[in-house]
Amino acid sequence: MSDFEVMRFLAFGQYVPTNSVLHRLDPRVKLIATVLITATFMAQKNITILIIGILSVLALYHIGKIKLGYAFRSLIPLLPLFAFVLIMQLLFYPHKHAIEAGGSLFWQWKWMIISSASLESMGTIAIRMIAIVLLLILYTSLSDVSDLTHGVDGLLRPFQRLGFPAHEVALIFVVAFRFVPLLGQEMERLLKAQAARGGEFSRGWGIRRIRQTIPLFVPLFVAALRRSEELAVAMEARGYTGGLGRTRLINLKMRFIDWLSTLVVFGLCLVSFII
Repeated sequence: MSDFEVMRFLAFGQYVPTNSVLHRLDPRVKLIATVLITATFMAQKNITILIIGILSVLALYHIGKIKLGYAFRSLIPLLPLFAFVLIMQLLFYPHKHAIEAGGSLFWQWKWMIISSASLESMGTIAIRMIAIVLLLILYTSLSDVSDLTHGVDGLLRPFQRLGFPAHEVALIFVVAFRFVPLLGQEMERLLKAQAARGGEFSRGWGIRRIRQTIPLFVPLFVAALRRSEELAVAMEARGYTGGLGRTRLINLKMRFIDWLSTLVVFGLCLVSFII
């Protein structure tokens, strides 16, 4: 039955209330920090800096009192995607230019080449992907629905003067994030229902496992549309009309620890490119 426990391997989008110092930060600070660190991981090519960065993310898990096993379990379903990306990187890496530049050639068979530069590139991409996934899981673990809404709305609010629908964008952002665990629950329910009717979903791996789960995509898509319609009806029944003229119960105010955290994150991201 553990093969059907989708939520066991889905930490993204789930809030973990531990009342840590990271949880108490301003929602805008958590969002800005996540965006800055993610952009740094994507732009950084130095593998040493990336390793330091992923160790820093793991340290944030400790500060946030969130179990690392909780986050690492979410990497398991992504392993096939990671493997595909790394194989494509190995096959289509410009080996000739790297070897001409002084790189070492480890193995070659016809057009397939493995060089030191390609292995280093694969390691860099692997660390980058793992670090970004762990960072996004950390963000959703630290921020509940209210934090997500206030954070996005607070950052985009200055653009309302230009006609930008800040509140609507914040709502879309929150709904998209929170639909991830809901779809995970729906997938788990479908798997168990099909298994009870004699469906085989726990045998095989790779292509066979993918072929077994393809028939579930249609009912999952239908369930997502049904939940979306129910959400729209519920919002209309409660008189939701968008952000125009809408008042706010909570007005965010930056504290000293919030300003300090923002400066520290910005400074560390900047220093990572200077070193």
